[in-house]
Amino acid sequence: MAMSSEEMVALCKRHTLYTWAVQDQVDPLPIARAQGIYFWTPEGKRFIDFNSTLMSVLIGHSHPKVIAAMKEALDGLIFAYPQAATETRARLSQTLARLTPGDIDTFFFTTGGAEANENAIKIARTVTGRFKILSRYRSYHGATHATMQLSGDPRRWGSEPGAPGFLRMLDPVPLQFSFGTTDEEITRNHLTYLEELIQYENPKDIAAIFVESVTGTNGVLIPPRGWMKGLRELTEKHGILLVCDEVMSGFGRTGKMFAFEHGGILPDIVTMAKGLTSSYMPLGAVGVRQHVVEKLRGKYFAGGLTYNSHNLALACAEAVLAVTVEEKLIENAVSMEKVMRAELDRLAAKHPSFKEGRLIGLFGMVDIRKNSAGDLIAPYNGSHPAMARLAAFFREQGLFSFQRWSSFSTIPPLTINAEQIREAFAIIDRGLDITDAAFEG
Repeated sequence: MAMSSEEMVALCKRHTLYTWAVQDQVDPLPIARAQGIYFWTPEGKRFIDFNSTLMSVLIGHSHPKVIAAMKEALDGLIFAYPQAATETRARLSQTLARLTPGDIDTFFFTTGGAEANENAIKIARTVTGRFKILSRYRSYHGATHATMQLSGDPRRWGSEPGAPGFLRMLDPVPLQFSFGTTDEEITRNHLTYLEELIQYENPKDIAAIFVESVTGTNGVLIPPRGWMKGLRELTEKHGILLVCDEVMSGFGRTGKMFAFEHGGILPDIVTMAKGLTSSYMPLGAVGVRQHVVEKLRGKYFAGGLTYNSHNLALACAEAVLAVTVEEKLIENAVSMEKVMRAELDRLAAKHPSFKEGRLIGLFGMVDIRKNSAGDLIAPYNGSHPAMARLAAFFREQGLFSFQRWSSFSTIPPLTINAEQIREAFAIIDRGLDITDAAFEG
């Protein structure tokens, strides 16, 4: 007999630990099944998954073609040790080489995004012989020992002191300080600042700069025009590898296969996960360009995972990528961006607490303000009662979104249609009455 929501929650809280939470304060949402852009509680309450669960279910839940492919794979080879060669490994790596721009055509498979970034750090240090790694403050790259220090996100604070060799820079658009008002001004001033920072740290000691091509949980921050090209030129000037973290933004989320394509650049290394299998199986990957591969060939690479190139996970990724391409989900993200942009603009005109709605493809975030001066409703790494009430309202109304500090996400599966987007925004519209009531004028 299936468990009730109450039984499920009680046992999960009794016998498991929850991520990023004070354990006696967690309030887990019981989920029994999922299909398309929806999931349901055991009692049948339906939720619109407006966050792709963890920004990762890009093809929607329980896609029949992928489920069928996974069932077929269960009748074949499920696992082979990492030093083996398998047909699935050969096919998937060839497919990824075709889908990934330029000469990024060699891949190291992991079990998720954090391990992909962890191994990208190792690759960068191995091929350059340098130790320092530079990243941004408004970033998140994973929760392993090294990637926590790679992250600027305050979630790293609990892991400090951490692994050595990690440096951080301000983002082109920091929370309070401004590099300018136009994209051209911001790009010019930030890159000038960054080059000065590189000089202070000795460019010959810096192995790589890591950036999320579009920053994810720290705000869906889209790079100003020209910044990615300027960053690429700066790294090439100093022999520093550029690593683009596409764990959240890859595989069509932004309206292109990879978000770095919007910037017209090619990184040396790209990390990926989430959309690679649409979270149907745990899988991540590090993609490297040929000049990096050539430097690796004669060196010992100290990277290993029991589940590297797990055959069942690779088979799942094959099926997911086929659905992504054949069902034109990237094209749908481009088309539905216009619908979501219109909804965001409508709410911005209606609600005084609406500060900004950023969007690229189907990767969106809304900021809530507390006054007409534009101050965010909650402090950095803090909270506000109105945001807690808004989160409770979304849950009551059957909308699943990611709320953090002063913001909430608009990141649905790439399969969503215009009618479903408008249904979700009708809930958001009503919910913003809550934050409007807290608006201070």
